Amino acid sequence: MHHTHSPTALSLFQKAAQAGEFLVTAEVAPPKGGNPTHMIEMAATLKGRVHAVNITDGSRAVLRMSSLVASVILLQNGIEPICQIACRDRNRIALQADLMGAHALGIRNILALTGDPVKAGDHPDAKGVFDLEAVRLLQLIQKMNQGCDCNDKPLTDGATDLFVGAAVDPQCGSWSGLQNRFERKIEAGAQFFQSQLITDFERLEKFMDKIASVHNKPILAGIFLLKSAKNAQFINRCVPGVNIPEHIIDRLAKAKDPLEEGVKIAAEQVQIARQLCHGVHMMAVKREDLIPKILDLAEVKPVDLFVAK
Repeated sequence: MHHTHSPTALSLFQKAAQAGEFLVTAEVAPPKGGNPTHMIEMAATLKGRVHAVNITDGSRAVLRMSSLVASVILLQNGIEPICQIACRDRNRIALQADLMGAHALGIRNILALTGDPVKAGDHPDAKGVFDLEAVRLLQLIQKMNQGCDCNDKPLTDGATDLFVGAAVDPQCGSWSGLQNRFERKIEAGAQFFQSQLITDFERLEKFMDKIASVHNKPILAGIFLLKSAKNAQFINRCVPGVNIPEHIIDRLAKAKDPLEEGVKIAAEQVQIARQLCHGVHMMAVKREDLIPKILDLAEVKPVDLFVAK
């Protein structure tokens, strides 16, 4: 009963995940303003190299174009989006309204997030909503996929069909907290996980062995392009829960060309992640065009996008 005209009624990312392929995603920020040209150019450099492109939703509580709208623009440009939806700025009525809209527009991949605190961003006096958080947002999407709203009332114009994932932070301080939250997200219907940027791969391996392996859901390790020692120090200061080790900062500081060194480091990390988990989520803020180069260095082949008939 789908009357969607979208070419991707079945998410290619979902197909690849279910086929057990090594998954590659990348993060792109929506525009800051009304002109999407730069975002489209950056995302276009990723065509054929990633299964899907994540569009952030007010990451670090910094104002940008709606992730839903930016995701539709990518779809119109032949790029499959993963639309991030955070709970910070919308109550459950608005969240459900946007999720129905996403489905109607042919967006199938959603990453359900709690959202960064308002105080972190460029509108510190804004009112944080946080009517739900990530687990309850996942539960809500599970209900919508079954044809009900969050009060168990029927969606009279059709269920949604959304392939929904969640975030995971294998480096989080509390092991039992990590396990508990991960398992609650699985129970709430998360089908895939994308991680915070990883620097401690031993910790990732332990997480995969002890916690994730039981559940058989794809885990994508976050790989971040560091552009300089200064960039790494900024991230240590400003990104909660991330600690880039000194030896990496030293390598960047000593390098003749720090950006090229950053590309090498990221490629090495992709190769390590490949041995441990089901995919990588690439983050190269403002230099998304370098992601194909990182993947080439890591010998990750172009993705086989079998186009949906």
